[in-house]
Amino acid sequence: MNGTETVNRVLDTIGVESWVVQVFVAVLATAVLAFTARRFVARLHAALARTPGVWDESFVEALGPPLRAFIWIAGIAFAVEIIQEEAGAAIFEAVDPIRDVGLIATLAWFAARFIRIAETNFIADRQAKGEAFDRATLDAIVKLLRLSVMITAFLVALQTLGFSISGVLAFGGIGGIAVGFAAKDLLANFFGGLMLYLDRPFAVGDWIRSPDRSIEGTVERIGWRQTIIRGFDTRPLYIPNSAFASIAVENPSRMHNRQIYETIGIRYDDAAVMGAIVAEVETMLRAHEGVDADNFLMVNFNAFAPSSLDFFIYCYTRTRAWAEYHQVKQDVLLRIIGIIDRHGAEIAFPTSTLHIAGGLPGGEESTIPNSR
Repeated sequence: MNGTETVNRVLDTIGVESWVVQVFVAVLATAVLAFTARRFVARLHAALARTPGVWDESFVEALGPPLRAFIWIAGIAFAVEIIQEEAGAAIFEAVDPIRDVGLIATLAWFAARFIRIAETNFIADRQAKGEAFDRATLDAIVKLLRLSVMITAFLVALQTLGFSISGVLAFGGIGGIAVGFAAKDLLANFFGGLMLYLDRPFAVGDWIRSPDRSIEGTVERIGWRQTIIRGFDTRPLYIPNSAFASIAVENPSRMHNRQIYETIGIRYDDAAVMGAIVAEVETMLRAHEGVDADNFLMVNFNAFAPSSLDFFIYCYTRTRAWAEYHQVKQDVLLRIIGIIDRHGAEIAFPTSTLHIAGGLPGGEESTIPNSR
């Protein structure tokens, strides 16, 4: 008598069917294997977390739940096959395709998790190292990879269920024409978003504005259908991507410098010191730590205004930051005031002269300056 017959005789004695024991063993083995896989993946992830790379850690972190789901689907399907051999019910014939679709779904789940976790770890790694990266390009690549995974998993699942992929694709081509007419605005926004990713007129975090529309703020997100811009009043603007194909967009975040262009007027009485003031202002600007003296810089007397002699300053700051730019500009203007004062001159303000033809009492004609 062999071991199998002995086991069957014992089971018959206690009134337990052998297939029940097989199902129990299959489920128990599945649970043990899933628990072992969980512990192994956790320890492997803890070990890889101490390494400098992000891809191996992301791979193992993404592997955990899908691997356990894969083991459970395979184990439960095996147990159901044992029941099918005993029961012979037609309903159990659906187990194989369901198992195959489930395994395909877990593989797609793992791929999608790996893409998401790798993106998060990559961004965190670059930020920790202080390295620059193009967020818009990264978002585009991640979205394309996710879309590719979903489409591939869907087609493979259909092939597994017995559908013809060529027929599905042909039907999709015909249906795509109808969908294209029905959703032309949606497609326009999709291709508009694609052009934003390819041309990259702006990126996430850039400050942009449009002279054609009332659009100004910081780019918060570039999606496939719309772009979110956070205004300076903190209100979000949701702009369809197709709009950017027909409007001009300024991107001040990418300018090299900020410009200072101001006109200052002194009194006509101070004409004698205009040359000295202009020369000293130019010297001050060229020595100013916040002014880019290597860029274009001009200080010139340029106009006999109605109430003043005007000179202008034209230069660029080293900084592009909005707040810091205003600090530099304020310091420049205050220094100009000091230069004018040191030369005994005064900044002019609008004045007019009143001529009294008949003269003042006493018989003399006179002109009276009238400030306003």
